[in-house]
Parts: sequence; structure tokens; C-alpha cells
Amino acid sequence: MPVKVGKLEIHMGPHQVGSPDNLLQPIIDFIDGAKKSLNIAVQEIDNLEIAEAIIRARARKVRVRVVLEAHYLKSGKRSLTPFEKTGSTNEKNRELVDAMLRSTINVNADFNPKIFHQKFIVRDGESVLSGSTNFTDTGVAQNLNHLVIIHDKGIAKIYNNEYSEIRKGHFGKFTIGVNERPKEIEVSGVRVKILFAPDHNPEMEIMKQIAKSKKRVDFAIFTFAESSGIDDEMVSVSGRNVKVRGAMYKAAANQKWSAKHTFKGSAAKLFLVPKAGLPAPRPRKLHHKIMVIDEQLIIAGSFNYTAPANRTNDENIIIIGDLDITKKSNPTMFAKQKKLAKYVLDDIDRMIDDYGEAVVH
Repeated sequence: MPVKVGKLEIHMGPHQVGSPDNLLQPIIDFIDGAKKSLNIAVQEIDNLEIAEAIIRARARKVRVRVVLEAHYLKSGKRSLTPFEKTGSTNEKNRELVDAMLRSTINVNADFNPKIFHQKFIVRDGESVLSGSTNFTDTGVAQNLNHLVIIHDKGIAKIYNNEYSEIRKGHFGKFTIGVNERPKEIEVSGVRVKILFAPDHNPEMEIMKQIAKSKKRVDFAIFTFAESSGIDDEMVSVSGRNVKVRGAMYKAAANQKWSAKHTFKGSAAKLFLVPKAGLPAPRPRKLHHKIMVIDEQLIIAGSFNYTAPANRTNDENIIIIGDLDITKKSNPTMFAKQKKLAKYVLDDIDRMIDDYGEAVVH
């Protein structure tokens, strides 16, 4: 079962590879709950059940708008027989988009010349679903991912404002300076802050939160590059007795540009996921972009720790909690933060224990 604090919930999945939560059903349920509107901004859709839920919403006369990344719809090279199916892995994406278009759903793609990497839905101007999960067969069933669902009009307004900017073409390198930094909002007694890349420089916010750490920093990340600056901040705090521990997707971590090399010689403990020789069922990829600081603050969302994510892609991060809150200053808020963080941290522990291969510096 996902962890819930009032109107805020976090799902860690998928259950098919040992995580506690189903990732597909919450997405379908969220879409099925729409009564008036759905603003959907996702990298790609190749999962039939999610597409069917979107089409059902339109059949209920819900206003549905979708923005996608065109990379998964177009061919890499010109086809000599463009009216015939190519057998490409992208054919399913095209079929599902065709079905949505035939259902009178407004579908747009590729306003951004770089990567459209968002993963969020705004429902009825009242609720938001986001996280690291792509709306794909592998995203919901094979890759380690998370979902964050927030039922709050203030948070929904922030995402709807971003959606409006996306549809105007104001994102990627063209968004800088367009939007003011969103205000922090308290949801069910927990402080929540939303930032979008590149307008709000999420990298700097993540580095700032790491710099405030006093005890530990734990993370699970799909792509972590030396170009981010986040790795340098982690090395810095590990030098003052903050315990830094992270799970990294193995294939990405072994690249020359990986932040794995920055940690060499530091006190940080790294684990590559998935390790070799794992029996089935095992994760295909570690696809999270999630961090827990001092067991009380969570940084989630679509944002990989790379320069392109910060400068040119369209991304979001969700900061849940506040490191300045203590058990003494606000025991109720502190307890809620700890409850949410523990749920995420427990699954990071499980990922490392079940699937991690320790990096020897």
C-alpha cells in the first residue's frame, strides 16, 4: 500500500519486481476519476490500458489535452513506404496516438527541440499525479519508479500554469525568465515546493537542500552526470560526516561522464542496480529520480541529475518536507515528514539490498 498523509501520497514500485506498490492502477484510477478536465504532459504513452483510460475520459465529455515527445512517434529516417507499418518499437505509440486523435482528443508533440521529459497529469484543476514513471509497459511494470499524487488546488494551479506555458512553446531554453518561482504550499500539514527546469534551476535547489543536511543523504537515480554539480555537493557534505549513500542505474553509472567517478576517494557509498546474475523477476532499469535527506525531506519528480535536464529539457521536481522543521519546533509536521520519508527510504534500502552491487573506490 502507498504511504498517505492526508491529501498527499507516494507510490514506490512496481510490485512486479519487489517494490510495495502497483504503478499502473493508480494512473488508471487517477484518469478515471476525472470529471471536467485532464492536462497530460508525458514523454510517451505506449501502455494500452492508460490510453484506454484517457479515451474513456473523453467519452465522458472530459476535456482532454495531451503533450508528448515526438521522438517516439516519428521515424529516424524517411520511409520509402510511409503508409505501411515498419515493425518499429514506436508503432504502438503511433497506434495509441491515432486512437486518441480519432476520439477527438487534443494531442500535441515536440514543442521542445530537445527532450520533453515531463511526467504529470493535472485533473479537474484540483489534483496532480507526477513522479518518475513513464506511461509505458516497461515504466509501470519493469523499471523501478515512483508516483506522487497530490490533491490540492494550489499545487494543481502551479502545474496548470506550467502546462499553459508548454502549449505556448515556452519551455526548454525558451522558458527562462517566463515564470516566477512557485510559492511553497502546505498540503495536509506538509510543506510542498514545485520547481520546473530550466526556469527555476532545480539543480541549485537540490544542492541547497543537500548543503543543509546534518545526518544523511540517500538517493536512487537513473542518470547522474559529473556535469550536474550535485555530485560535488554530496562529496562536500560527506567530508563533514554526513552519510551519503546512493543507488545508480548500472548501465548509466559505468559511462565515462558518470558522477560515479566524482565519488572516488570520498566517504560516499554507491551501489549499482541491477547487479549481474540476478534471477527473475528483476528490474530492467532503476529509473527513479528520488532523494531523501536527513530521513525527513524527499526530492522526487522527473529530473535526472544532468546538465541537459537542468538547462534544456522540460522537467519538474517535487520537494516534500522542510529540513528546518524539528521534532521540538513542530512535532506534528515533523512526524508527517518522517512517515513519508521512511516509506521512500525503506524501498531504497530494499533496492540496494536485493539488487545493488557495491562500488569499491
